[in-house]
Amino acid sequence: MDVLTENWSLYGEGFLGTVELTVYASILALVLGFVMASFRVAPVGSLRAIGTVWVTVLRNTPLTLLFFAVLLGLPRFGLVLPFQVFAVLALGCYTSAFICEALRSGINTVPTGQGEAARSLGMSFKQTLGTVVLPQAFRSVIPPVGSTLIALAKNSAIAGAFSVTELLGTYKTLNELGYSIIWSFVWIAVGYLIITLAISAIFNVLEKRWGVAR
Repeated sequence: MDVLTENWSLYGEGFLGTVELTVYASILALVLGFVMASFRVAPVGSLRAIGTVWVTVLRNTPLTLLFFAVLLGLPRFGLVLPFQVFAVLALGCYTSAFICEALRSGINTVPTGQGEAARSLGMSFKQTLGTVVLPQAFRSVIPPVGSTLIALAKNSAIAGAFSVTELLGTYKTLNELGYSIIWSFVWIAVGYLIITLAISAIFNVLEKRWGVAR
């Protein structure tokens, strides 16, 4: 317990840093994922192409490489922002590709007749998607979206290698102070466990309330 009690502020700062990264990146991932999922099922070919390229590139790019591209590449084009913002962009964009595919799979579970009936009533694509398809699809995508955001929380550990304050990065300071590396990692693991269990609990509540009964 000495590692934790004697470095409570250090662990707390790292824990809050990971929580902030997870929350902001999750919001960005959900927004971008929703937009790209809409593009993927849009009747306009150019929008489908944009969505396909977005998903294909990001899903097949290592997250560490994406961090390098964002944190080291964007400043070369004159975009200078705090490293934490760059980390949120990298995590959010990367995860949005997986959110997109989860949403698209949910959209595909909605019977085609539902959309056809909506269009026969004169509803536009936007109205059909927003009022008929997505509300039904949402119920079936709660578990996969929750799993994706849990993965995002764990992926945030990469940000520590780019001077971003987060939980895993605390081990460097603790190691320099001479604390046991094993117990340092034990308490880091406990911190990640708390975050992932919190996300899991939130999505369990959502699933019990709105999920599809099996």
